[in-house]
Amino acid sequence: MHPQAGRRLGVLIGVGLACGLLPGITLAGTETLDTVQSVLMATIVMVVLTQLIFIGPSGRAPLPALLVFGLAGFAQDALIWWLLSWLGPKISHLHVDGLATILLAALITRATTLLLSQLSPAAETAED
Repeated sequence: MHPQAGRRLGVLIGVGLACGLLPGITLAGTETLDTVQSVLMATIVMVVLTQLIFIGPSGRAPLPALLVFGLAGFAQDALIWWLLSWLGPKISHLHVDGLATILLAALITRATTLLLSQLSPAAETAED
């Protein structure tokens, strides 16, 4: 798996988990298609912005570097979730309530992205 594909998959899974697990993120549509559209919109915004400004290791990284990448990426993801809290109701049925929800969503998204970047087979070969 290409490292960028692993990051995109991590963002996709992270956004899906955040939308599904956090009670402060509501998908207010009445139909299943509205819910899918809201999650897809959030994922597209996250993927595009994290690809434009990439913060993270390109392969396996030692723990201190991983913590630094994680903190910087967490700040980036929190800002993107803050943008989604403003942008979501304007273009879909996504509502993000409060700073605590934004921070938890950023934590879930970044942790999933870092985990998948460290578990991908491409990360193992980057070390050699």
